Amino acid sequence: MLMRSDPFRDIDRVFAQLTGTISRPTVMHLDAERDGDWFNAYFDLPGVDPDSIEVTVERNVLQVKAQRQRTAKDGVETVISERPMGVFSRQLFLADTLDTDRLEASYDNGVLALRIPVSDKAKPRKISVGSGNSGRKQIKG
Repeated sequence: MLMRSDPFRDIDRVFAQLTGTISRPTVMHLDAERDGDWFNAYFDLPGVDPDSIEVTVERNVLQVKAQRQRTAKDGVETVISERPMGVFSRQLFLADTLDTDRLEASYDNGVLALRIPVSDKAKPRKISVGSGNSGRKQIKG
């Protein structure tokens, strides 16, 4: 049997559970990186059913929502309940340089991975510059 020893930890846990409701979702942790022509974002969502994950993009706002629920079991008494349950939500404001129409999403080992390519208009390109009669010269821009 497990013994509880810190009453304040239980109060903090209950408060965290109460604040993670549909009207006030709990925050999910995130890592983001730029890898060449791709922007990658990784969201920690352990124990979340993949069917509960919603990824939406409206204009330049990416929103991720997910829900984790505890399954009730007949005849089972919960002794400790510290894992956060409820709705998780996160918004990212994306730059215009990302092509959200080609966003890719995958969920593996409790991590939601999003890959967004950098749009072609944001990639470096060479621009031809004419200089009088001497012809054109390429300058990397």
